[in-house]
Amino acid sequence: MRTGIQRYFGFEEHHTSLRTEIIAGITTFMTMSYIIVVNPKILEAAGIPIGASMVATILTAAFGTMLMGLYARRPFAIAPYMGENAFVAYTVVVLLGFTWQAALGAVFIGGVLFILLTIFRLRQWLVEAIPEGLRYSFAVGIGLFMTFIGLNITGIVVLGSAGAPVRIGKITSTPVLLAVFGFLIIAVLLMRRIPGAIFLGILITTLLAFVFRVAPPPRAFVSLPLSLEPTLLKLDIRSALSWGFFAVVLTVFVMAFVDTMGTLIGVSSRAGYLDEKGRLPEIEKPMMADALATTFAALVGTTTAGAFIESAAGIEAGGRTGFSALVTAGLFLLSLFFAPFLTAVPPQAYGPALIAVGYLMLSPISKINLSDYTELFPALAVVVLMSFTYNIGIGITAGFILYPFFKLTAGRHREVSPGLWVLCGLSLLFFIFYPYS
Repeated sequence: MRTGIQRYFGFEEHHTSLRTEIIAGITTFMTMSYIIVVNPKILEAAGIPIGASMVATILTAAFGTMLMGLYARRPFAIAPYMGENAFVAYTVVVLLGFTWQAALGAVFIGGVLFILLTIFRLRQWLVEAIPEGLRYSFAVGIGLFMTFIGLNITGIVVLGSAGAPVRIGKITSTPVLLAVFGFLIIAVLLMRRIPGAIFLGILITTLLAFVFRVAPPPRAFVSLPLSLEPTLLKLDIRSALSWGFFAVVLTVFVMAFVDTMGTLIGVSSRAGYLDEKGRLPEIEKPMMADALATTFAALVGTTTAGAFIESAAGIEAGGRTGFSALVTAGLFLLSLFFAPFLTAVPPQAYGPALIAVGYLMLSPISKINLSDYTELFPALAVVVLMSFTYNIGIGITAGFILYPFFKLTAGRHREVSPGLWVLCGLSLLFFIFYPYS
């Protein structure tokens, strides 16, 4: 007999089980728990107190992911975005000299705009205007981006020289060998279709990291949450509304808009949620969840939040309903007390999971019409620029500009919808006003 929980989340409809959803939620959390430490570390460069920033990060992830699970009923986790946090810290504050309070004001404005656009269904209209080929390129690009992140944080690929920006890492070193082993373990478990393969791979590699002293074991398992007071409601909306801040607000808005859209479509493609036209049914619900999470993030003291690409790890583990998102949200709340233990998982353990999941997300490339150059070149720009600029937003906005351009020059402008012309215009403004460092 189905329980109320199973009926509400549609376990039977999605051919899943309580055990599978729990494992998927844990897997997603383990894969993205690095954000608890990394986000505050990056924002520390902007002068945001690291203790309060950590609490804000956790609360934002818990709030947004819980909303995604209960309201949107999707297995997508929400947390402060990587990329947007670096933009705020190093460009807006360090380079341009604005205060972090004003930067949070810009994040809040972006969140409110997202809420209004979602209520009036303008975000949905814009998303539905995206052609099928570009939609699938988002999934492929995010997959390659995840793989590149995993290779980089594990040390398998490292920075090179000006002539060769990247190169192979020290493959004989213990950390790199452990990361390679972690990837092989996950790949073998996936091939053998072992339930919870990614989670087991992360757990095994973490324990080995402690044994071989690649990472220090946690000194404590439990700690009291730090105070949120230094960042709570400290945003400066008045400064963010000044004309001099326009470029920052525009950049924050466009980056968050395209990152969320690309991630939702990308991970939904892997989960099998997209319809025959490559659209995500009821996309307004996850969009509203991320809009409210972004607004909440600015209030508590952190940067733009939205659906995380690491959600794909939980989806690959079998997560298909919002219940797995609730499990992830609950673990984020627990991390307020168990942060020393949960943040001890090293990159050599969760990096291989990103590599494996990234590989698995490359399959939609077969659905792109590669024989039509007006489809091929924009899709290729999306995939390549996402990884090579280390920025999902750059890749997506480039695609929005190039797709109408190639259709226009080929005399096929009627294939471009009005909504895509709007996205093209926003993308042009993004590149014009982007505060390049």
